[in-house]
Amino acid sequence: MAWRRRLGLGTVVLAVAAGLSLGFWPKPWPVDVAVAARGPMQVTVEEEGRTRVVDRYVLSAPVAGYARRIGLDVGQAVVPGRVLCEIEPLPSGVLDPRRRAEAVARVAAAEASLRVAEKQVEAARAEADFAQLEHERIRNLCAVQCASQQERDQADARARSTRATQRSAEFAVEVARHGLVGARTALAYSAAEDTGTPVERVSVKAPVAGRVLRVHHESEGVVEAGQPLLEIGDPRTLEVEVDVLSEDAVRIQPGMRVLFERWGGPAPLEGRVRVVEPVGFMKVSALGVEEQRVLVIADLVSEPRLWERLGDGYRVEARFILWEGQGVLQVPASAVFPVEGGAAVFVVENGRALRRAVGVGQRNGIGAEITDGLVDGAQVVAHPDRGLEDGSRIAPRR
Repeated sequence: MAWRRRLGLGTVVLAVAAGLSLGFWPKPWPVDVAVAARGPMQVTVEEEGRTRVVDRYVLSAPVAGYARRIGLDVGQAVVPGRVLCEIEPLPSGVLDPRRRAEAVARVAAAEASLRVAEKQVEAARAEADFAQLEHERIRNLCAVQCASQQERDQADARARSTRATQRSAEFAVEVARHGLVGARTALAYSAAEDTGTPVERVSVKAPVAGRVLRVHHESEGVVEAGQPLLEIGDPRTLEVEVDVLSEDAVRIQPGMRVLFERWGGPAPLEGRVRVVEPVGFMKVSALGVEEQRVLVIADLVSEPRLWERLGDGYRVEARFILWEGQGVLQVPASAVFPVEGGAAVFVVENGRALRRAVGVGQRNGIGAEITDGLVDGAQVVAHPDRGLEDGSRIAPRR
């Protein structure tokens, strides 16, 4: 009985010790495992862009006036020289009762001035006729030496003076007559009166062949000089403008390859960077952050039949290829972490995570190029935690 009691007690003690050992024994660290593999790799900059017509013509009003309705729709084809809009002189203002009474009074005053001028002409004519008769009489007397030469000269000067006064009075009649016409015109030409079709019209013509892209002033109405009326261009000549961060713009070079994705077609479109504008601008992002952006202009190099359904102002997603390579040994970018003097990864060997220094080349946010320290097919910890140490036991997650 004593022997059995000691055996049972020993068994209990061993069981308790085994339980305590298992409870305090460090458990394997659960990790995600990735495999270093060779394959194609690209370093890109992705931004949203939009298409635009290369040569856009904004037709403006050359003069201030009254523009007739533009009977063109967006997308309608035009040919060079076609009249797109006509501008007429501004219509006369409406005469309210006070202004009409003033116009009537001005007409009456002009009529009175004309009558005064006509009477002055009659008086000047009579004086000129008398002076002419006096001149003839003095000249005849001078011929028989009954009048002096001085009297003859005085009669001649008075005749010329009276004739000039008569002509001046006749010109005053013409001025009064034109003033009367002007006063009657101001009274007759009112917006309430139908004065007929204006004699003068200014035609706005299409400078090139293309299609209507936008109509700024469709309905008839008053326009100012320089006011945009409509825009035309050829939608078959498209380019893409993309605004990128200034720090990305310095890495983009003219001639660089770019792919346009999610534009509505089955496959991405090829493009080439034509120019990176040297001037930046400030733009507020959707999160309210002020960003310095730069416009990058790219040309479409894919066959036109592939993007013939694209138009002006269509949205595309541009992917600028800064660097690309084939057969690149790479691991997830999250597997690489910085260490003193370089970078390292945790390699999975025999159930343990072993830290190993590696050489890192290109990064694209998803993967990292490994230039040294790993071989193809090596397993690494994809997302190493802060508590993971060199030699820690690990257990790959399913």
